[in-house]
Amino acid sequence: MAGQEGGTGGRRPVDAGTPAWTRELLDHLRPTGRDVRRVVTWLARTLNGTAALQDDSGALVAGTPVALDEGLVAEILTRRIASAATADGDRHLRLVRVEYPNPVSAGAGVLAVARPEPFDRRASDILTHTAQVLELLLRARGTTEAGRRLRRATSDLRLAILQLLMVEDTVAARRVAAGLWPGLLDTETACVYVLEGDTAQRDRLAEECLGVTGDRALVVRCPAMDGHVIIVTTADAAAKSLRSVVDRNPGTLLGGSTRQSLARTATAYGQAVSALAVARVRPDKAALYAERNHPERLMDPAALRAWTARLLRPLDTLPHHTRAELLATTRLGLEFTAVSAAKVLGVSRNTVRARMERVESLLGTDFTDLTVRATVHLALSTQVSLADGQSGPDGHGGPGRPRARLGDLLAGPALETWARELLGRLDSDARDLRRTLRSWIAAGGNAERAAQALGVHAQTVREHVRSAEPVLERRLMASGGDLYEVVLAHLATGELVHPVLLRDERGHPDLPDDPGHPDAPVHE
Repeated sequence: MAGQEGGTGGRRPVDAGTPAWTRELLDHLRPTGRDVRRVVTWLARTLNGTAALQDDSGALVAGTPVALDEGLVAEILTRRIASAATADGDRHLRLVRVEYPNPVSAGAGVLAVARPEPFDRRASDILTHTAQVLELLLRARGTTEAGRRLRRATSDLRLAILQLLMVEDTVAARRVAAGLWPGLLDTETACVYVLEGDTAQRDRLAEECLGVTGDRALVVRCPAMDGHVIIVTTADAAAKSLRSVVDRNPGTLLGGSTRQSLARTATAYGQAVSALAVARVRPDKAALYAERNHPERLMDPAALRAWTARLLRPLDTLPHHTRAELLATTRLGLEFTAVSAAKVLGVSRNTVRARMERVESLLGTDFTDLTVRATVHLALSTQVSLADGQSGPDGHGGPGRPRARLGDLLAGPALETWARELLGRLDSDARDLRRTLRSWIAAGGNAERAAQALGVHAQTVREHVRSAEPVLERRLMASGGDLYEVVLAHLATGELVHPVLLRDERGHPDLPDDPGHPDAPVHE
């Protein structure tokens, strides 16, 4: 039957004596005609009767319902007989067993035809051959559905592994990956790449990424951005392979991170997304995240660790798994929107918001304030580098060592030089981008409130902020590390008021008595 395809015009010559119904039935095996319902409809029309195909549970698969004797059907399904025929006045009925694979095991169904005329040799042959064609189509459909289910399950498993990495549960991620991809995560470091392309082509692009990386990478369809494919790989050669995908697919972009520990997968993902902005203006449409002088690298390491431990101490009373869950969720929620973080973590956005609100309550902070978000993000980024977030100095300092304070961290000459150089890039623009950016940050990133303070239109504020992005070489309109670095630069130069973060054991703000200290509260 399958041999009918091919030859001139896609069809082999058929003997002139071949019945017309045979040619029509064979046409249903062509790629464009493989439809069980169409075959059953054709059978009913050809035999001038009513046809029905039902599965072993009695559910109608195709055709029009036909009244059947349940005992006769049971005999056929249990293989005691292969077919049956009955007649009742002007109603002639024939039943034929059809092998019907189901998702769990091989089964059978019944093909029944009722017609007013008795079944002659031609009608019997048509019914028998139609049953054979249906078996072929059902088997092919079962194989296709099984393959689709397998691909979906594998895709869901890859996403689950990524979600575990995002919340720093590297042990569980390795366990899950070991079953299907042995050795994939048997490493301490990895790079993250994000391929951006047409949403309609994402499945094909993901398969292409799988093809060029093999079992050396974790390829995931991004749950937050419909046009993104995320690739976590430990192989240094993966970048070249992924660039070849970009070369073969016009309109695609590739951003890559620096090598990070597996526990910092979320950080690496943020770097890869940030690199996409650079890739858009590159001729080869690909870019790696550029290492630069991040503000935390210009701070006293011991003081930074001490300040971090002290800031996050209110969470230390929580069970370890709860603490880790809150910190990981908050880190992603500060890096991206709550909606995107929820999709990446596989939870609801209300869950993300509830967890972040709990952290706000424990720390006594307000995440609607960009200066608060930037400083907490600084602490969370530093916390990842500690063994379990609780090692290192405790924030009180040793004998003769003062408590670590945010103002002290931001007062170093190296950091101040970096901040003034960074923000000084905006001074050459006659539109006073620096003033607009400062007001926009003070307004919590709200263009309308900033516009009211400046006496301009909100669209003007947005245009100024967007114009500052290429000058500062950082994304500002989206939450994340780039924006928070610019916020810290404003804090370091004294252009923004330092947020109140730390509290002592009595529940009062942990601030110096000197009202002129950078950490002192400002009363208006």
